[in-house]
Amino acid sequence: MAEAAAFHIAGVEIPVGERRTVDLSVTRLYTHSAITMPVHVINGLHPGPRLFVTAAMHGDEINGVEIIRRLIRLPLLKKLSGTLITVPVVNVHGFIHLSRYLPDRRDLNRTFPGSREGSLTARLAHLFVNEIVDKSTHGIDLHTGALHRSNLPQIRARFDDSETLRLATAFGAPILVNADVREGSLREIAAAQGIPVLIYEGGEALRFDEHSIRVGLRGILAVMRGLDMIPPSKRKPNSPEVLVARSTTWIRAPNSGILRAIQALGRRVKAGEILGTISDPFGETDVVVTAPSDGMIIGRLNLPLVNEGDALFNIARFEDGRKPEGEREFHNESQEIESDVTGESLLT
Repeated sequence: MAEAAAFHIAGVEIPVGERRTVDLSVTRLYTHSAITMPVHVINGLHPGPRLFVTAAMHGDEINGVEIIRRLIRLPLLKKLSGTLITVPVVNVHGFIHLSRYLPDRRDLNRTFPGSREGSLTARLAHLFVNEIVDKSTHGIDLHTGALHRSNLPQIRARFDDSETLRLATAFGAPILVNADVREGSLREIAAAQGIPVLIYEGGEALRFDEHSIRVGLRGILAVMRGLDMIPPSKRKPNSPEVLVARSTTWIRAPNSGILRAIQALGRRVKAGEILGTISDPFGETDVVVTAPSDGMIIGRLNLPLVNEGDALFNIARFEDGRKPEGEREFHNESQEIESDVTGESLLT
């Protein structure tokens, strides 16, 4: 049987059974202050997969930062097999400035694999690939909806890969979305190297959403159990209904005005059902927004002020003919706080 080995990152050695926080040098500000990307590595006592868990790829998507904070505090990681590589803030520039982008206004998740000699965003992408992706066997990247938009907790991945589908199902998010790989994305570069990567979406930019945080943390632990990185849970297995969406469509505003949305995240809707109404400030004109097909609302604009063409509702469709039963009010449902095998609350 193979033995666990030391893990190396940025010239730092993390011995078997130990953890380290390593600062990867990104650049300097024009004030001469150093900008680093902090990485926390836990190297298990036993051999196993090398899983990266990352957040704030877009600097204003902060739910994942809290998920990772709670994750690395869990005592059951003392029994870790393999290596857990966590990066709570990938896009440090964006995180500082409450922005999705880096100072050059490029989207980091459309810039992979990057370049050592390219733009600031390309250089960060290159660093991330070389120090994180290339040293991993699996990955989970944590995201939220954009500014003023909330996403229902969901996993996005390519399900034509059996291992990716297995882990996506194990995660246990309410919705699985079979999403094509976008050019320049982390998923694209990881897939080219045979590394299964799950994208978790939940909540809204610049806001903590407790339900999305708990679903994300439980999902990561479920994936780690599926990879035999941590012991099985002593709790009775909970098998929530998981729905696989084969396609999604954003419903856009037919005109500008003030939106009065009447449907919540997780709500099952039928073709032609009213989602909301757009009016002018005087109420002299009302334009009804309806669902174009049966499905479920997995994303929604929270801001009532809309311009023509703005994305309002994201509808997931289930092409296999299976329809979700009833109304899924995920954000309002009563959730028991799950404990790990040592009894520590996932809320801490």
